[in-house]
Amino acid sequence: MTKSIDATGASKTFLRFGVSMTAVALAAGAFAVPAMAQDTAAAAPADGDVVVVTGFRGSLQTAISEKKRSTDMVDVIKAEDIGQFPDLNLAESLQRIPGVSIDRDGGEGKQITVRGLNSEFSRTRLNGLEALATTGSKDASGGTNRSRGFDFNVFAADLFNSLTVRKSMSAEVEEGSLGATVDLQTARPFDYKGFTLASSLQFGYNDKAEQFEPRGTFMIANRWADGKLGALLSVAYGERLVIEDSTNTTRWENSSSAGTAGRFQSYSANGGTSFINIPTGTAAITDPEAQKLVNSLHPRIPRYNHFETQQKRLGVTASFQARPWDGGTFTLDAMHATFEADRDEWEIEALSFSRAGQGLPQTDVYNYTIDDKGTLIKGSFNDVDIRAEHRFDDLTTTFDQLNLTWDQKWGDRLTSKLLIGSSTSDQDTPEQTTFTFESYNVDGYSYDYTDMTAPVFNYGSSSTNCQPNQACYWTYSTSTAAGDASLIRLRPQNVKNEFSTARLDLAFDINDNLTLKGGLSNKKYNFNSSEFGRYTSNVNTRDENATTTGSALLASTINGDIAKFSQEVTVGGNTYLVPNLDLIRSTFNYDCRCTNANGTFTMNSTNSSSRTNTRFASEEDAGVWLQLDFRGDVAGMPFRGNIGTREVDTSLVATGYIGTPTGFQLTTVERTYHDSLPSLNFVLEPHDNVYVRFATAKTMARPTLLSLIPGGGSVNTTANTITTGNPSLNPTRADTTDLSIEWYPDRDTLFTVAFFQKKLNSYIQSRTQNIRLADLGYDPAEFGEAADAVYAVTTPVNTPGGDLKGYEISLQKPFTFLPGFLSKTGGIVNYTHVESQIDYFTTAAATTTTKANLLGLSPEAWNVTLYYEGDALAGRVAFAYRDGYLSALSPGSGADFWGKNETFNVDAQLTWTINPQFTFILEGVNLTDEPDDRFISYNTPQGNTASDLLYDYGHSGRQYYVGFRYKY
Repeated sequence: MTKSIDATGASKTFLRFGVSMTAVALAAGAFAVPAMAQDTAAAAPADGDVVVVTGFRGSLQTAISEKKRSTDMVDVIKAEDIGQFPDLNLAESLQRIPGVSIDRDGGEGKQITVRGLNSEFSRTRLNGLEALATTGSKDASGGTNRSRGFDFNVFAADLFNSLTVRKSMSAEVEEGSLGATVDLQTARPFDYKGFTLASSLQFGYNDKAEQFEPRGTFMIANRWADGKLGALLSVAYGERLVIEDSTNTTRWENSSSAGTAGRFQSYSANGGTSFINIPTGTAAITDPEAQKLVNSLHPRIPRYNHFETQQKRLGVTASFQARPWDGGTFTLDAMHATFEADRDEWEIEALSFSRAGQGLPQTDVYNYTIDDKGTLIKGSFNDVDIRAEHRFDDLTTTFDQLNLTWDQKWGDRLTSKLLIGSSTSDQDTPEQTTFTFESYNVDGYSYDYTDMTAPVFNYGSSSTNCQPNQACYWTYSTSTAAGDASLIRLRPQNVKNEFSTARLDLAFDINDNLTLKGGLSNKKYNFNSSEFGRYTSNVNTRDENATTTGSALLASTINGDIAKFSQEVTVGGNTYLVPNLDLIRSTFNYDCRCTNANGTFTMNSTNSSSRTNTRFASEEDAGVWLQLDFRGDVAGMPFRGNIGTREVDTSLVATGYIGTPTGFQLTTVERTYHDSLPSLNFVLEPHDNVYVRFATAKTMARPTLLSLIPGGGSVNTTANTITTGNPSLNPTRADTTDLSIEWYPDRDTLFTVAFFQKKLNSYIQSRTQNIRLADLGYDPAEFGEAADAVYAVTTPVNTPGGDLKGYEISLQKPFTFLPGFLSKTGGIVNYTHVESQIDYFTTAAATTTTKANLLGLSPEAWNVTLYYEGDALAGRVAFAYRDGYLSALSPGSGADFWGKNETFNVDAQLTWTINPQFTFILEGVNLTDEPDDRFISYNTPQGNTASDLLYDYGHSGRQYYVGFRYKY
């Protein structure tokens, strides 16, 4: 089934482009005046000149020079030396830029937020081409990345020699960003004078993993034929074992729905001596204490977690450059990266609190405490089902990019740049397996969340009077008679993002003061997401437990020797038995995707668990742009700037599974829309080395492809409901204004104050609307419905946006005014304040809204880097603070938001230059062992008002590196 949606009214890109260029032509006439003063912007190096900068202070000088020279609002980070980037991780470098905050996963920087806008609203270009690298992570950190947000932990930082964050838009920069465009540039042979070699070898040590692991880099480059030919190869490889201990609730839930009993069978008012029944089903509850319990929030699955992730990161770049004739340069860049993360996850948890079926309620509660926000923060319980869980994820991201650039000067006035290339990011999880043991009807279980960051659990005694570290406590169950059957979940999955780009840019110098630029671009983005899960005879139903798919042989074999098929693991400071997944896999071959003597392990991608993440989309963006660069003098004050527009058509082809009463149908929707994106950047120098910058633009960020694709949800013909994606979603469009004042008193010093405002014209939230089946493209007769049948459809829609505003203050300064060795110190300080609130619908069917901060926005953030750079000894320490922020809307179980509490990270580096070739290195990352502290908030009809309940809290340890660098 194919549907077509045209959101542009058959608009013609070039017709609109011609109309829009009228304003640019008028502006060209206005600025076509001779210069009255020499432009003071620093000139770019002449063709063939090479600038080699060494040392942290030298890298800061170069970065300041590039910022000063730029017309757009940019911030730059440069390599300290050949093959030496200032930080281990690109995201950790980015956090030194004003307005940029990072989110860490396992103690390592992963994604960025720019001026309150999360990674969905930023774009990343690698060697000039838009690219997207995604990874998988633990569920509490977001799981598999199916968004447009770039995961910077895929790449080793030493592969790059510069990083630029573009905060204002100009017509020559491709569309797609509201927050920033991040440019990553790898090294090229023409960056160096001749033969160049650099390498490093380090050993890393994590104080939780307590073992040493290698990390190394190698780069070699040379030029021949009088410098007209050059080649470069760089390699970076590292291993890291990440061990995390955490506690998690998955969410919090009421023990009831609409005031009726759900989780608890009875309660005790005398410490467990006697119990009072709580009415079940829809029976009225007249007992005030029972009603209070029924309305209270309890942890959905209170548990301890232990993660062990073995990471391996490989990066390879190659570049070949040639100048076959004067004015012409050809560059061929290639990049390959792999990021492997084999993760074992062990958990011990109380499962009963998440269920309301299978003979429940059966749990009794006593010695409990309900706080003034309606939260059952402490309690003891009988008849609780305990689960021991072992999950294994085999995670691999493979990234490849190849691009060709031709830069050409055509005489004295005309230059061109042709860029052609493509990239692929393949995030593959061939195995994601969960296996569990159960212990039913445990008495004496208790939890205590008085301290949310350090809850205390007691797992009581089993019906066999055994403890959780004994095999007799556990069973592998294929029956639901006592509770949930044991879990055997198989969910292999894959996410592939592909970009192919062709771009031609032209620039013509009209005179010394005016340059007319223009170009064409075409970019195609393919998104392919798939997930598989177990199924039996009914292909539309998931089957993740052992009831029908586990044979008697598998159950009897495991239960015959639980001790053999389990392993000891220390979780939460205590030792428990959990399933030994390696032995179970080798014994029963559960990953065969077949039916064998041990059970049914077949899989498909259309069962109810998998089809949500099985979707495909292709997005093609055809753009044309025109821009006028100008410079001049007014009242003795030099100025420069650019004005232009980018016109772009976006074509979307989205495919997903749409449910019907007879099954699931693969459905494709086609849609096009148009954007006109004018922009202006203006720089005035009212006094020597004082710059006033102003920028304004219309910008857009396209929706996540997963939200655009039809289907992926469910159809209920009894309740007349449908959940689906929405191909008609419009981008989030914004009007942006920026103003900055910058002072450059010398080449080492920078002081800036910047103000920014963005008007978000829309936002994207899930809403439920009554829509005729026929209007959705369905045949009502297939549903057994009348022609005018209406269903309640839950889908992402564009809702009103809001204003975002804030300011940044930044200072870079060497402390040369201090006496003695202190004169070789310096610092970088920046502070960012952002405000933006959105009216959120906290449920899809809500008729009222809740005002809260924009997702991903930290109202306050600051960074301080202090450094010392002597002749031989150098060092620096970096402090980064980020205010708490909201990360997800309506995560389930009646919650309003997920979020993350404030973070304060400290990283440090010490180097000793033994001689011009050898340098000793000592580095430390996450020196405060900052916790990953995530919360969940509620405001429910039952009166639950807690805004900081525990979602996940864990530590990943401090990371140290020691080694040396060599260069020739």
